[in-house]
Amino acid sequence: MENLNLNDLLDYVETNISTFHQKRIDSMKKLKLNTVLKRKNPYLFKAKNILTAEQIVKGITDAFISSNEETIFGNWLEGLAIYINSKVYNGRKSGIKGIDLEFDKNEVRYIVAIKSGPNWGNSSQISKMRSDFKTAIKTLRTSSSNLHIIAINGCSYGYDKKPDKGDYFKYCGQKFWEFISGNKDLYLDLIQPLSTNAKKCNDEFLISYSNSINLFTKEFIESFCKNSGEINWEKLVKFNTGTL
Repeated sequence: MENLNLNDLLDYVETNISTFHQKRIDSMKKLKLNTVLKRKNPYLFKAKNILTAEQIVKGITDAFISSNEETIFGNWLEGLAIYINSKVYNGRKSGIKGIDLEFDKNEVRYIVAIKSGPNWGNSSQISKMRSDFKTAIKTLRTSSSNLHIIAINGCSYGYDKKPDKGDYFKYCGQKFWEFISGNKDLYLDLIQPLSTNAKKCNDEFLISYSNSINLFTKEFIESFCKNSGEINWEKLVKFNTGTL
């Protein structure tokens, strides 16, 4: 085990955080109105008595962005976690399906599936992770039958009161970052470097976002509003839900 050099961590974050921001911007620029309209329930908008095109456009776009950013940032944090672990325990990106990180500590091989937060999946997704753990353990033991293997579901934030899940452990937030680094304060040390160039990148994103809202609103009015300005709910529902 090596102690984590916080200057190395700072350099990594400052060098790579721009990747997260650029992916946000690129995703926003590629987004199409039809894409987000297909993903939201039009009946909900009617039930909430939403009356303007901009309300609908902004609502569906913001929901899409929030979900998309969680995915992008989750992937970025996975890379950060693997980098940190490689510095401390010589860990590595796993080549086994469903496993993100492998490393050895105290004569134990840890296999880790990294997720964003504690409520990342439904029952079927958790069952799939369990299955991936079992397959990974079987694969690793073909080359070393005596290998002691422990499966971990690591989450970058949150807390779980009962980490022992029987066939795997679930470590969230502080416990996860300490587990992969040996540093109990790492979850706090990460905060400051993440703000590197944040204002500049967010300003650029805001321009792209505002342009998209304006263009989507114009497109929505042309496609789903009557000449009177009223939303044509029948046409909208047919587009979203109809089979013809």
